[in-house]
Amino acid sequence: MSLLSSPSLDFVISPKHQPFSTLDIVWPPKKLKNGNNVASTNQQIVRTSSIISTIDSQHEDMIHDVQLDYYSKRLATCSSDRTIKIFEVSDGGANVPLSEIKGHEGPVWQVSWAHPKFGSIIASCSYDRKVIVWKENQPNQWAKFYEYDRHESSVNSISWAPHEFGLILAAGSSDGKISVHTWKPEEQTWDVAVQNAHTIGVNAVSWAPAVPAGALVGSSPALAPKRFVSGGCDNLVKIWKLESDNTWRTEEKLEHHTAWVRDVAWAPSIGLPSSNIASCSQDGTVVIWSQSNTNAQWTKKVLPGASNVVSWRVSWSVTGNILAISGDDNKVTLWKEGLDADNDWKCIEGLDAADAAN
Repeated sequence: MSLLSSPSLDFVISPKHQPFSTLDIVWPPKKLKNGNNVASTNQQIVRTSSIISTIDSQHEDMIHDVQLDYYSKRLATCSSDRTIKIFEVSDGGANVPLSEIKGHEGPVWQVSWAHPKFGSIIASCSYDRKVIVWKENQPNQWAKFYEYDRHESSVNSISWAPHEFGLILAAGSSDGKISVHTWKPEEQTWDVAVQNAHTIGVNAVSWAPAVPAGALVGSSPALAPKRFVSGGCDNLVKIWKLESDNTWRTEEKLEHHTAWVRDVAWAPSIGLPSSNIASCSQDGTVVIWSQSNTNAQWTKKVLPGASNVVSWRVSWSVTGNILAISGDDNKVTLWKEGLDADNDWKCIEGLDAADAAN
């Protein structure tokens, strides 16, 4: 199952392992049969959510990813049928198909919208070893803006850098390498940096926010250094930093997982001193990695109750204080750090895709 969250915390959910072509747009909360909108489960407050709209994507095979644009007005989907589709979405349920984009020669694993300051741009990655950047030159008319085909195996994950850094895309591949693609507007060309990252393969990449840690409570640089986090088939989570010689180097190697790391997500920052990264693994665990300040060591907390199933995707809310997790049990849960002495993370919302439709 894949998931995404918009700033208002509505979710679009699509099965990852089942041949469904429909998408459910979900809005919390949904009242329970007893009239309440909260229920207590394992001493944690869990609310259920309801499906407010369903989109028939017309994909002919599995949907692997869905992403809302910056304004949550358009939705991009990608599938094993080798296509990308764009829909106009609204709260009223009028979901209109706009475009179908073809160009990949294998299953398309992920799509990602660039910030609108660069125009209407979306990136995609595929089993065909390609990273493609598409640009909307005319309304609903998409063309290739850039194509990279030098990875030696499937490209599994892509992530745009914060717009403050420019138009920069990171891509992780099963060949064990991460490529960073930087648009040079003065020369009208793309610069590519490639580094070995994870043995066996890279499954996920996620950029650190541009807002420096501690910017809200003290003096700090205008922008944080360029960093991103990756997860791989070597069971490791790695943090990468762009050094002064314009070379990407491993800043931290975070060890806990005992199987492939399926996804990583660096939490957005509003300028608080701490930084958070979420990782989920084939071993059935979800870990929150935290750094109290820029010079501190990273510490870990394993989410209790999130280890009963294999989690495939993790996604933060726009303020970085709520984490959404989707698993192979076809459920999405929302987690928030508690205010108790131990600052334990608690499940505050739950959605069963099968039950929500009832």
